[in-house]
Amino acid sequence: MNAQKRQEIFARLRDHTPEPTTELHWTTPFELLTAVLLSAQATDVGVNKATARLFPVANTPQAILELGIEGLKEHIRTIGLYNTKAENLMKTCRILVEQHGGEVPRTRKALEALPGVGRKTANVILNTAFGEPTIAVDTHIFRVANRTGIAKGKDVVEVEKKLLRHVPREFRQDAHHWLILHGRYTCLARKPRCGSCIIEDLCEYPEKTEL
Repeated sequence: MNAQKRQEIFARLRDHTPEPTTELHWTTPFELLTAVLLSAQATDVGVNKATARLFPVANTPQAILELGIEGLKEHIRTIGLYNTKAENLMKTCRILVEQHGGEVPRTRKALEALPGVGRKTANVILNTAFGEPTIAVDTHIFRVANRTGIAKGKDVVEVEKKLLRHVPREFRQDAHHWLILHGRYTCLARKPRCGSCIIEDLCEYPEKTEL
């Protein structure tokens, strides 16, 4: 795929959704970190229901620690893998309090040192909470990038590096939100909705559908 096509693809995605953002509900970097930690193998809707119960009670690292592991589990037990997620969140809160003054760190190295935080989560925090032009590659973005031809790669790191290289600078800040939304609602895994896709004529996927 050439640069002109990529430019037009992201211009259309921007025109369609001028101010994209995560569908997780958050108001502080710590709330976003918590929501992302809870979102693995869970829907954003499910996470939002759980955090709607949790955040009014505890939405800081210290408050989570004071809630205790069993109290935390009680608030998030509707989410899959809640036992493991609760343990990781408690460990993360302890590190934040003891090493970062209760604040979410703003560096990739410090973020990835937190339990349950990998490269994708760190990228989400850096981009969405702190405004850095990182691109978090999840399953939606990996599929869309490869299927359309925007950035083909064998694994998420390769796709991330190619996106950072090929996405025009003016679109880089919001690129991963546009690609996630496109993968979630249009470029579906089993049967993409090519017939209603705003970038169908630019997409290089050879097996387009009519719907």
